Amino acid sequence: MTQAPGQTWPNKPVHLIVPFSAGSAVDTLARIPGQKLAELWGQPVVVDNRVGANTIIGTEAAAKAPPDGYTLVLTNDGALATNPALYPKLPYHPLRDFAPIALAASIPIVLVVNASFPASSVQELVKEAKANPGKINYASGGNGSAQHLPMEMFKLAAGIDLVHVPYKGLGPAFNDLVAGQIPVMFAGMSNVFPHVKSGRIRVLAIGGAKRSAAMPDVPTMQEAGVAGFDYAAWAGFLAPAGTAPAIVEKVNTDLKKVLGMPEVLDKLSTLGFEVSPGTPQELGAKIEREMAKVAKVVKDAGIRAD
Repeated sequence: MTQAPGQTWPNKPVHLIVPFSAGSAVDTLARIPGQKLAELWGQPVVVDNRVGANTIIGTEAAAKAPPDGYTLVLTNDGALATNPALYPKLPYHPLRDFAPIALAASIPIVLVVNASFPASSVQELVKEAKANPGKINYASGGNGSAQHLPMEMFKLAAGIDLVHVPYKGLGPAFNDLVAGQIPVMFAGMSNVFPHVKSGRIRVLAIGGAKRSAAMPDVPTMQEAGVAGFDYAAWAGFLAPAGTAPAIVEKVNTDLKKVLGMPEVLDKLSTLGFEVSPGTPQELGAKIEREMAKVAKVVKDAGIRAD
């Protein structure tokens, strides 16, 4: 009798493409549960960092991989929601070319300022910006990045004029913020913890619609007076389109199992990740919603690709 794909899979190493560098937030989100999946499956889970072209290289490679379950991808909202709005000739389609598996986690973003900047709240920042239009710079990891989009949303909502300084990646942008070379930016919560403790930067607000358990005393942007603001980075596991539904369901079930392990939850929560895997259908619906939401921001703010 022939076994279903989900019963025989995996019988060799599984490659998990991550279109980000080692040590990045998404890479961390791949490696911690990836180790547990390897133990559960009895097969190595090989994290394959395919970096370049604003996540396009790695995400395209995953889209074009054989749909046999042995190549998966963990990628983020930038690859799945932002790139389609920025690149008319994107070599993959987030919905047509992938089988969604599960949301890995939301990655709260926070509005931060260098400790020397004279603003201790969102409203004080707005006041400074209105008093000095076009004179306050903000950093991002590049046009259309997870730091650029929320700041443009903030500018539109608050009616302020801040000057965008795009860097070649989050690392150099954030380093200049910490060093005081640039005063303000949005950043992932996992990036800011050490520098908040050292007193070199201040967190003004959380980007999402609810407060984070990792920073319970920090208000949301909405609570700080920016009506309707809701932005959080996120990352999801996907397989190439055409992957057997039985394999997709097995990976989803096993991901939920490992992401629910106390030691995994503790590690990820400490870094600010909010874990909520859900179903393949829920991830597909999220991608569709986010594509529409980001397309509007890109159009309204006149954002162009690098």
